[in-house]
Amino acid sequence: MISNSFDPARSAERCRRYRRRVLEVSQRVQALHIATAFSCTEIVDAVYNGLKTDTDTFLMSKGHGAIMQYVVLEDLGVLPKHALDNYCTSGGMLGAHPDCGNPGIAASTGSLGHGLAMAVGMALAESVKGGGGLVHCLLGDGELHEGSTWEAVLLAASLGASNLVAYVDANGWQSCSDRTRDTHPALYPLAPKFAGFGWQVAQVDGHDGAAMVQAVRGRDGTRPMMLVCDTVKGKGVSFMADSVAWHYKRPKPDEFAAAMAELA
Repeated sequence: MISNSFDPARSAERCRRYRRRVLEVSQRVQALHIATAFSCTEIVDAVYNGLKTDTDTFLMSKGHGAIMQYVVLEDLGVLPKHALDNYCTSGGMLGAHPDCGNPGIAASTGSLGHGLAMAVGMALAESVKGGGGLVHCLLGDGELHEGSTWEAVLLAASLGASNLVAYVDANGWQSCSDRTRDTHPALYPLAPKFAGFGWQVAQVDGHDGAAMVQAVRGRDGTRPMMLVCDTVKGKGVSFMADSVAWHYKRPKPDEFAAAMAELA
């Protein structure tokens, strides 16, 4: 059973609020990755509000999802409101991808395929220091097409990075182009691939925060863990859901109003 500290109803309300905040920001900049942020909303919420301790580290490997991390950090009081209000503006502190040095940001990411390797190094360093913290790393399924990701998968298990927990935002799309199953059919099914490399693996609904929290809390702690999180790109707004058109697009005023109404 999951602890009472993670309430699914409160999580659902937070995630509605997070999505509305992303939409608000979208009206002040030309474009941002709304659909990819919406697909990982519940994953980021589960990590920050159900799993992450003060000694843990979170790394957003799919750097184009940074806006969702920013929104959650703002909600937690780590980032000031003015930071997100000035997102991607001249003189603003927050760019389209995470930038190490900003509050709450552990690594500069966005060159896909590099994040998991950094997370492996952080996890091993934490073990050497004896700090006891976990390293949480969020990947996109499109970046699983990068060979460097699989080198990191192999290394993590080989070196016993048992304090590493990774999450695949498996929304089925490769950037703004093709479905991942069409471009790399041999990659599927995903879960057995990670298991074959020595990871503990769980496949969950990536929009069910309670299921993700329960899976991670139940890990055996003897090896790295991978959560394959089945998600929907653009989740939360009906006309954005599973539509590659919203990978990098700004809602027009009528679209913005319709989306905000759905998330009311």
